[in-house]
Amino acid sequence: MRRKITSIALNIGLFLVGVTAIIPVLWMVSASFMATGEAGSFPPPMLPKHPTFEHYIALTQRLSMMRYFLNSFIIAGTVTLVSTILNSMAGFAFAKYHFKGRDRLFSTLLSGMIIPAQVTMLPLFLMLKTMGFVNTYVGAIIPGLASIFGIFLIRQFVLAIPDSFIEAARMDGGSEFRIYRTVILPLCKPILYTLALFTFMGTWNDFMWPLIIMTDQSNYTLQVGLASLMGEHVLDLELMMAGSVVTIIPVLLLFLVFQRHYVRGIMVGGVKE
Repeated sequence: MRRKITSIALNIGLFLVGVTAIIPVLWMVSASFMATGEAGSFPPPMLPKHPTFEHYIALTQRLSMMRYFLNSFIIAGTVTLVSTILNSMAGFAFAKYHFKGRDRLFSTLLSGMIIPAQVTMLPLFLMLKTMGFVNTYVGAIIPGLASIFGIFLIRQFVLAIPDSFIEAARMDGGSEFRIYRTVILPLCKPILYTLALFTFMGTWNDFMWPLIIMTDQSNYTLQVGLASLMGEHVLDLELMMAGSVVTIIPVLLLFLVFQRHYVRGIMVGGVKE
């Protein structure tokens, strides 16, 4: 009986937390269909009196939203694809190859996780400026091509793969790259999906670095373009809510499609050495 009461209380608590988290998102969607100035009233209405699509239409007229969307998709898609491959290679090497200084190098990498990303932005910007990558896709993509967290995540997963699989592939004459491609990658699908989702979401939602590296408005990402609404339309909350809805739709759809792989990767991703 006591266990049942505890379970019910836990479920109620989780439900309340879920409702608290989803209410701002639902209001954002609702406000995007409100007439101009309606969302700024007090108390703020939960539903629009007269739903309208004028703010979504205004986004395409006042801003180059399709251009911003394409910029974000190119940057986030490229970073996700390349970083997933590079991180999986590095994670495999740290997990299954024995070379001098491996553990020390990995410990050094992990220590880099405590350094705030903002600290490295200035030297990184100066380096890319010297190479002529300011205001280019390459400049926006390079910082995300590999991550310490991604390497760590893949390494922890690959540690659980029996060495006998790799040895058997070597005895069959498989090259190291073929072992990586035909043995490691198929077994790592759950964690690769998880890492790809993390990477895409992080890159898509990134605001600071694209703002720093992009100087031409035509190269802005969705997040930077949306921020420009605050300068041009300070009081138009409904327009900004419509822009926010547009930015979260791709990430939301991606999460729903790969939710099963994401949960599986989270469940089996942590392994003790």
